[in-house]
Amino acid sequence: MSQQPLLSVRDLAVDLHLAGRALRVVSGIDLDIGRGETFALLGESGCGKSMTALALMRLLPDVGAIAGGHVRLDGEDILARPEALMRELRGQRMAMIFQEPMLSLNPVMTIGSQIGEVLTEHLGLSEGAAAVRTIELLQSVGIADPVRRINEYPFQLSGGMKQRVMIAMALAGEPELLIADEPTTALDVTIQAQVLDLLKRLQAERGMSLLLITHDLGVVANMAHHVAVMYAGQVVESGTSAQVLHHPRHPYTRLLLNALPEVTGPNQRLATIPGQVPPLDGGIAGCRFAPRCSWVQDACHSQAPEWSGASRDGIRCPHADTLPPLPEALRSMNPAASGTPQPPLLQLQDVRVHFPIRAGLLRRQVGAVKAVDGVSLSIPPGRTLALVGESGCGKTTVGKAIVRLNTLTGGDISFQGRDWSGLQGEALRARRNQVQIVFQDPYASLDPRMRVADILMEGMTALGVGNSPADRLKRVDRLLDQVGLPSAARWRFPHEFSGGQRQRIAIARALAVEPRLIVCDEPTSALDVSVQAQILNLLKDLQDELGVAYLLISHNLSVVEYLAHEVAVMYLGRIVEQGEAKLVLKRPQHPYTQALLSAIPRVDIARQPQRIVLAGELPSPADPPEGCHFNPRCSYADRTCRQAYPGSVIADGRAVSCHHMVLTGGAYVAAPVKPALAPDN
Repeated sequence: MSQQPLLSVRDLAVDLHLAGRALRVVSGIDLDIGRGETFALLGESGCGKSMTALALMRLLPDVGAIAGGHVRLDGEDILARPEALMRELRGQRMAMIFQEPMLSLNPVMTIGSQIGEVLTEHLGLSEGAAAVRTIELLQSVGIADPVRRINEYPFQLSGGMKQRVMIAMALAGEPELLIADEPTTALDVTIQAQVLDLLKRLQAERGMSLLLITHDLGVVANMAHHVAVMYAGQVVESGTSAQVLHHPRHPYTRLLLNALPEVTGPNQRLATIPGQVPPLDGGIAGCRFAPRCSWVQDACHSQAPEWSGASRDGIRCPHADTLPPLPEALRSMNPAASGTPQPPLLQLQDVRVHFPIRAGLLRRQVGAVKAVDGVSLSIPPGRTLALVGESGCGKTTVGKAIVRLNTLTGGDISFQGRDWSGLQGEALRARRNQVQIVFQDPYASLDPRMRVADILMEGMTALGVGNSPADRLKRVDRLLDQVGLPSAARWRFPHEFSGGQRQRIAIARALAVEPRLIVCDEPTSALDVSVQAQILNLLKDLQDELGVAYLLISHNLSVVEYLAHEVAVMYLGRIVEQGEAKLVLKRPQHPYTQALLSAIPRVDIARQPQRIVLAGELPSPADPPEGCHFNPRCSYADRTCRQAYPGSVIADGRAVSCHHMVLTGGAYVAAPVKPALAPDN
């Protein structure tokens, strides 16, 4: 770096004091972040990324302490500042966007009050001036109607809007350095793209430096100039984004990249990293990655590798430049799925789920939220149908309707050719085991007071699976083995497991009652790349072994491309495009599907399609637009689109609902794109 870095970190060490022991969670970190640069800190959960960020802001928890090192902001050692002076620094010269906006925003304060508090405390603005500046900040981060929004509370905003509010709050003091801790975790690809575009634009306008903490390699490829890869409290590889992502040298970085569905491909087994990040209790001898390394050598277990290279371009592995290709055992092909046509296992016909809106003293119905408004789907045995779309489009409501957690307003659901939606009482109970669900958040869906064995046996006992408690306990051991957990795990509680392990328990619970169909609601949302690979391999293995069918609800289209046989794209309660996964994902025809796919951040930037920016946000399902629901955000829209909802045209292995799709020579082509504000014809 030719000029002095804005932030320079040398030999930073952080300890957590727990149960009388000091755990070194950050060990000897060196970082240099230039002015106007985006620097990404990459790695699995538990590797020390967030703890490093909290140490830089001097916001460590009570049990945490900086054990050594220097942190210099524009040449000044900020670790030497007393806390009173650090408060002046935070929010003005450096600010942070935290990982979970809902937990970071005060639920009992309006948006305007929370941003205004930053402006009055740090910039000394009057209440009136702070209100004006708050509106300007909300406009700058792309929030529509900011005058109304400043009086709303966090629960009234979508996930993407809450994240934008957090960005506005962090930018209020016009910081020189912005630390963004997983700013797009669990956001839809379209909202994620909007947030990343916003950060890029604001960074360019203000000349701000950005420290991006993430486990999403696609985000890193599209945002970062420089990357440091962390493992077990240490930086193991550092370099430019192109160097690290396209020519990785450290074994850990290589395995992370090979765990990506985008890199591996749909017909190959994902490379996984066995085991977990080791406990940071000081008992690690040799290389910290040695127990999980596919290229480990005897010396790795006894000799701790030294850092070689400069602080910004180096590696912590003496064997990095002599490593052979990834072992073939990790890249073996999965068995091909059967292509024999079979009668549908599950069939939805014109399914509608509307939730009443009530008002007034007598709580009369004044409207309805049309969460699902005429959905038809079918899933054959042993196959995977992916349901994709933005948050609020009705995906999870469809899943809950299938497992009978939502009551249908209209339409029919049949399972194995027999009525499913009309079953009641004992008739439903007798078949309840056939359809199960894996919820998005395994920690929230597992009873924290129950041990794993009790969680798995609860469904078996209720639905009469197994002949006796001893028989069910044996089945628990088999289930744990199937999902890759030791039998000893049966006596532990959910909080004693990692996120990936809890998701395995949730899958085991669904399998416990021998279902034919499992609804997987965002099964890998917010999981690390390596854990995601383990879960995806597991789901494929179980499908091959047991013939179970999946309804995969996801906004991660790379996961969909890897796992699904068919894809249905949902927008505002309706299916807009449906067909074979390879056709829909490789040659999308509906404008909404095209926009979704263009928003996926890819590691290989050369494969990144031109971004299609959608205007506005998803309309309310309580008041959907007239005509085609997508017309307010579509550049193709004309008078016909605004007057009538398009029918579904079936050809070329897919069904598309769009007025501008015409059949030409057996393939769909779009009509010429019209300007968004073109006059009616």
